[in-house]
Amino acid sequence: MALLDQTRATTSSQVEARSLILAGLTVGLLLLPIVQVITDGYNYVLHVLTVIFMYIALASGWNIIGGYAGYTSLGHPVFFALGAYFSGVLLVYRGWSPFWTAPLAGLMATLFGLVIGLITLRTRGPAFVISTIALLLLARLVLDNWEWVGGSNGLSLPMIGWPYRFYKIPFYYGMLATALAAVWTSYRIRHSKLGLFLRAIAMDEVKAEVAGVHTSMCKIIAFAISAFFAGVCGALWGYHQTYLRPTIFLTIGAAADLVLINLVGGRGTVAGPVLGAALRIGLDELVVNQLGSTELNITATGLLMILIVLFFPGGIIGALRERGRLPRLLDWD
Repeated sequence: MALLDQTRATTSSQVEARSLILAGLTVGLLLLPIVQVITDGYNYVLHVLTVIFMYIALASGWNIIGGYAGYTSLGHPVFFALGAYFSGVLLVYRGWSPFWTAPLAGLMATLFGLVIGLITLRTRGPAFVISTIALLLLARLVLDNWEWVGGSNGLSLPMIGWPYRFYKIPFYYGMLATALAAVWTSYRIRHSKLGLFLRAIAMDEVKAEVAGVHTSMCKIIAFAISAFFAGVCGALWGYHQTYLRPTIFLTIGAAADLVLINLVGGRGTVAGPVLGAALRIGLDELVVNQLGSTELNITATGLLMILIVLFFPGGIIGALRERGRLPRLLDWD
């Protein structure tokens, strides 16, 4: 009994230490823009972190359906584009700021995800992957020929009328808030009955159905939740780019990035998308700084990612956990 109490006390203290470290890191990220306001020397850092936050939110959302449930979706750029165009159109035609309409864009993506989920999630395995690719291509075709939203020529958005030194700060905070919300949602789902049902579906969907799991409902809910964060990110990123064009959002490469980030970090884990996004963007920026923005940069980044996937087939989080070397700081499951 004494040994059990000691073990519980040790675990509790470790959890508290992890929580304090994560809280301190969050506070540091919240205060970073103040340094930019004072010194005007951290615009690049804010930009890189903004992109990392965006991919954390996108990958964490994708992980809910692609990691927990095991349904690999290549159609999530559609929700990304939907959020961008929804808020972009409201900005151009109504003058409403995407910083206010981003949650609405997320809700629109959620509703669209529910409808699409009812159709595509009737399929499984390769058939589901193909159906999501078809969704992406269909969305690209529609936007390319919809003149009201600019068609293939795109739609220009007005810029924020702020000094350049402050320009990235609202996007930084917007993406940070979205990333924190996505990770928190992923964590809550992972430790809920829905998360348990989704993992059962990933292991063996037929057995899960026999055990009484309403698999169709669980998958559709997971798909819709994952779409929400893609929609919010799309609204903010489209405004950041000040230009909307189907080729910016609707590409197979963008979809593959989400899969790769989860494979690198650890598919089906809470911390995996966070670690994977940080490595994906961090390595890309490092290679760009060393080799320049060329095809060689893309090749080098791709090779690094392939090596990580080869040597860590279960992702970095999964591999470290199997070997008993996963730091408590990253053990969120």
